[in-house]
Parts: sequence; C-alpha cells; structure tokens
Amino acid sequence: MTLILFLAVSAVILGLAYRWMGRLLFKAAGIGDESPTPAHAQRDGLDYEPARWSWLLPQHFSAIAAAGPIVGPILAATLFGWLPAWIWIILGSIFIGGVHDFFTLVASVRHSGKSIAEVVRQHMNRRCHLLFLAFVWISLVYVIVAFADVTAGAFTQAATPNQSEAPGPAVVTSSLLYLGLAVAMGWLMRKRNWSQGRAQAVFLPLVLGAIAIGPMLPLDLARLLPEGMRIMSAWNVILLTYCFFAAIAPMWLLMQPRGALGGYFLYIIAVAGVVGVIVGGLSGDLAINAPAWGSGPLFTPGEALPPLFPILFITIACGACSGFHAIVASGTTAKQLNRFADARPVAYGGMLLEAFFACISLAAVMILAAPTGRPDAIFANGVALFLHHASFGLLPVNIAHGFALLCFATFIFDTLDACTRLARYVLMELLGWAGQGKALIATGLTLAGPLVLALLPPAEVNGQVLPLWRVFWGLFGSSNQLLAALTLLGLTVWLYRRGRGAWFTLGPAGLMLTMSLWSLALMLKTHLGRINGTAPIAVVHHVEAGIAGLLMILASWLVIETLVLRRSLTRIPAAA
Repeated sequence: MTLILFLAVSAVILGLAYRWMGRLLFKAAGIGDESPTPAHAQRDGLDYEPARWSWLLPQHFSAIAAAGPIVGPILAATLFGWLPAWIWIILGSIFIGGVHDFFTLVASVRHSGKSIAEVVRQHMNRRCHLLFLAFVWISLVYVIVAFADVTAGAFTQAATPNQSEAPGPAVVTSSLLYLGLAVAMGWLMRKRNWSQGRAQAVFLPLVLGAIAIGPMLPLDLARLLPEGMRIMSAWNVILLTYCFFAAIAPMWLLMQPRGALGGYFLYIIAVAGVVGVIVGGLSGDLAINAPAWGSGPLFTPGEALPPLFPILFITIACGACSGFHAIVASGTTAKQLNRFADARPVAYGGMLLEAFFACISLAAVMILAAPTGRPDAIFANGVALFLHHASFGLLPVNIAHGFALLCFATFIFDTLDACTRLARYVLMELLGWAGQGKALIATGLTLAGPLVLALLPPAEVNGQVLPLWRVFWGLFGSSNQLLAALTLLGLTVWLYRRGRGAWFTLGPAGLMLTMSLWSLALMLKTHLGRINGTAPIAVVHHVEAGIAGLLMILASWLVIETLVLRRSLTRIPAAA
C-alpha cells in the first residue's frame, strides 16, 4: 500500500460511513421537527449560547481532539505497527465512537442540555447517578494530568541535531500570542458585533503571524527559574493556573473563539497532510517506511512490550472511541447546539473527522523508518514534511516544524480548559453546589490533584526519568474507555426506555467494558510485581495503582446496579 492509497481509502470509508451510518443513526434517534434547543430556551450568555454548526463544529472538534488523535496513534504504531492502529481507528470511530458521541449529544439536548450523568439519574437511579459522577470527575482529573504534562513537554522540547535552536521556547511565545488573539477575537465579536466571517478573516492571518514571531522572540522559562527547580514542574504549575482562570471565564471570551481558531488549525493540518502526501507520494519523496506489524520499546530502552489486547484499545482513545467526548458533548456542546439536526455533523461528523486526523498522525509515523522521541516531536517531524511538500518546497521545513508544534500545543489548550470547566460542572453536580463562589472552589479542588502530582518526584525506568504523562497515559486511556463503556450502558437504558434501537449501543458497551477492565487489571498486576521486587517504587506508581483499583470498583458497582435495574425498566414516551 502506498501513502496516497492509505489516506484515500481512509477518507472514502469515513465519508461513506457519515452518509450511510450517520443517516441510520439520525433515523434511530427519531430526530424531526423539534422544539427549541436548550441553547435558545435557556440562553444566559455564559454557558448557554447558540452557535451555528459551522461555528460549533470546529470548537467541538478541537475540544474532543486535542493531543489524543496524535499521541495515541503514534504510541500504538510505535508499539504494534500502523496496521492494527489503522483498523481500530476506522472501525472504532464508525461503529463505536461515532455512535457514542451522537447519542450522547442527542440525549443531553433532550434533557435541557444536562450532563450525561443527569440522563443516567433520570433513567436509572440516584445511586447510579452519584457513582457515574464520581467516575467522570476522577477520569477528567487524569485527562488534565496527562495533557498538562504533554504540553509542558512541548514547551521544553530541546533542539535535534538538525535544528540550530530548541523549538520549545518559540512555541511558548506563539502559544501566548495565540491565546491573546483568541481573547481579542471573542471581545470584538461580543462587544463590537463583529461577524464570524470578519473575525476569522482578520484573526487567522494574525495567528499565522504569531507563529512567525515565535522563533524571533522565544521564551525560555529555564533561564528565569531558581537553581534546582524542575522546568517540567514549573510549566505544569503555570498551565494549571491558566486552566483555573480559563475555566471560569465566560464561554464567549475565550472558549468559543479559541476553539474556533484551534479547529481551523486542525483543518489546515488535515488539508496539508492530504496535499503533502499526494505531492510527496507522486514525487517519490514520501513513502511508507514503518512496518505494518511491528514492536519495540516505546521511548525508554528496556521497557517490556505490552500485549496487543487490550492495550491497543486503551492506547488509541481519541480517534476511535473516547468517553471524554461524552463529557464535552453533554457539557458544553449541548448548551450551544442551534438545531437538533446539527447533531449529525457536529457529533458523528466530528468523530469521523477526528478519526481522519488520527490517520494523518499515523501517516506522520509511517514515513519514518525508525521514529524516535516524544510523540509531539514525531508528529511535528512528519507534519513538517507534509507542509513542506504541500507548499511545493516553498515553506522551509524548520518553519513548518514550528507551526506543527504550535498546532499540537493549541489542540491541548482546547482540551485543558474545557476539561477543567467540565470537571467543575461535574463536581458541583456531585456535591449539590451552586453559585459563583462554589464554582471557584470546585475548580480549585479539581486542579489540586494534578498540581500535587506535578510536584511529586518523577518515576524512573532504567535510570531514565519517566514523564508524568507516560506514567498516567495507560490510566487515562483505561478510565477514558471505561467512561465510554459506562456512557454507552446509560444510553442503552435511555434508548430501550424510549423504544429505540438499544442494540446500537449495547454491543459497543460490552466491548469497551471488557477491554478497559482488562487493562486496569493488568496495571494492578504490574504494580504487584513492583511490590514483590527489590527496586524502589515511585509515589506516582502507588497513586496510579490506587486509582486503577478505585475505578474498577466504581465501574463494577455501576454495572451491577444496571443489571439489578434491568427487570424494573419501563418504556417512556418517545419525546423524553
């Protein structure tokens, strides 16, 4: 298979799936002439704010995607080869992830834009509701842990032998300018009534200018820190502080404009990837060099290779199926959906678009015979070559590399603050809190755990420091997929009670439940091996094992509650 054929087949399959599977789901949901969505009925200018699907899709897409469809596929391709990763991305997104996202958004909108946990409460019982909320909140905390550390790594990336300067500090400058431009764009649209088209026409070129300014004015935090302070810890603290303020800001000020800009970054990468693959493939400069089936140490020599089952299914979450999408769809997207019919392009289309982006990430690995380094570096190297060829050689590789790294950072920004905001919603719902003061406390409590973990001594493998995101990526993936399984379980109950096609969600729920619980059990087994060994155990590994056990207990309890409730479930009117 050639690189061109790889992307062409991916695009055709996903396009056909949107047309046929998307139409089938649309009918199964019973979407027709509906009453006004919560974005109109409960409009408050803070959380409930209607947006056209063309404006909402980039925001939703950038929030659900982030670094997930980059890091996951790259890790999986490095471990198992690109073919197993590709198969899971395509089939998972069409039959599991897209179904999960679509029905979650529809269910939330039909319940006044409430969270998926509230849907569980209304159709199961209060105990299931509280268990689900606790599980969701813990899962969101570990999304923040993983992605904050990945961003810190991008900001501290050192120069390669082919680079004269480290790209990390330049990405810091460009990222700060990008966030400032997003705030300015939101303010002008809100306070000066700028149209969406006018704002995009002005600010997209300005963001490209921010990319060019980054290498000219790099911000190297290491030069400003006291002696002995770890640069990764410092950046984690700064990023978590940003999350606090971004999560309590009005939607229109930062989240909506930044999400829209970030979504267009994703589009640019997707288009550049396609054009670059075509140009580079036809010229013979870009070809598949990585093995279809392969194995090897990840980034630390001496690491044991994990089994394909179940690790593949929890390594690639975003891009195939991700429980985090349910929190985004029912947390922020449902509060902005303009029409019920927009659920198909925003939710199902957004999932398939993310799958195609994951395929581009795979392509970035496939052109490298022996990819080495962090996932962000591998992604940037591959995308830089795509951009270089897409411009017919006019764009220098080093400039393209900086652009790719900024894209990577912006993707994570979109998820970090959205995830913090969503975790605040969930914690307030769990504790029965209301009001701005309690919102500040809930946001602080959400970020306290990631802050403590960021300041703990790092774990080591064979004398090499293991980044925090590497320690918790397996836990993040397992909890994420387990959240997807539990969401699908709740949706199955909702669909059954409405007399709709519950089989759409029941099978996927069983598969994801099996894979995620299996992976958590493997984590506990690995930790028991550490305990029985002689090497010292890092505190973060104890935390990882403890949370894995807690998640297994919560998930098993919720499944048992569902089975007990099964016989007492009654049908309800289709409008509910």
